[in-house]
Amino acid sequence: MARPYRSVLYIPAANTRAMEKARGLAADAIIFDLEDAVAPGEKAAARDALTAALAADYGQRARIVRINGLASDWGRDDARFCAETLGRRADAVLIPKVDAAADLDRVATLIPDTPLWAMMETPLGMLNAAGIAAHPRLEGLVMGTNDLAKELNSRFRADRLPMQAGLGLCLLAAKAHGKVIVDGVFNAFKDDEGLRAECEQGRDMGFDGKTLIHPAQLAVANECFAPTEAEVDLARRQIEAFEQATAEGKGVAVVDGKIVENLHVETARKTLDRSAAIAAMAG
Repeated sequence: MARPYRSVLYIPAANTRAMEKARGLAADAIIFDLEDAVAPGEKAAARDALTAALAADYGQRARIVRINGLASDWGRDDARFCAETLGRRADAVLIPKVDAAADLDRVATLIPDTPLWAMMETPLGMLNAAGIAAHPRLEGLVMGTNDLAKELNSRFRADRLPMQAGLGLCLLAAKAHGKVIVDGVFNAFKDDEGLRAECEQGRDMGFDGKTLIHPAQLAVANECFAPTEAEVDLARRQIEAFEQATAEGKGVAVVDGKIVENLHVETARKTLDRSAAIAAMAG
């Protein structure tokens, strides 16, 4: 049963109160951020705070630590910290601004055991998405749409038209190599209608979930990236109808006036597995 990543919440690693509160939030995963959310003078203190925070129980929530890039003044210290101090307390290490698979190689050498995730937020990263997603240590990709928009010098549009090429390339790469991929953040955290529209767009495109900047966004993301009751009901009926048709020597079934073939049954089983994983997380 695959772990759900409907909601992936950024938490500053320097904010002890926020990290403690996150243990009770309905987030599928938490990104403990040592990078953008931590001021330069607080980097070392943030590592100490994160060590203490991850000694606590976060339940089934995935614990992802975003480090600073190796080219920065803090990246190598972050990498050593993850390798020597955090150990199994972190489920993954998230690397910012990954341009190519070689960037993952450099971090993999410093952090030999923890799975890696990649921030996809540069034009070069978009063009090299297939190679990045194929890396044997990589488990997930995170869209960094704010940084990508800055690099593209694109204007904001609710339909995210300027983002479509990059989003599509990363989605294709993730799906081709069986990796988790979560959408970028929605900045207007008080705009539930706008968040819902962007979550629905991301879900329709094929993203596994969405990164979030505020706990108020959790409920919308969890709802949008979970199978609906109607989808679960249809999946069950498709499986039952196809199994009955197969028992009768037929290659296809019909449900609600539509043909059901083996490929539809595979999708239906994934829907039920996803629903079961979400239920287990809630439990």
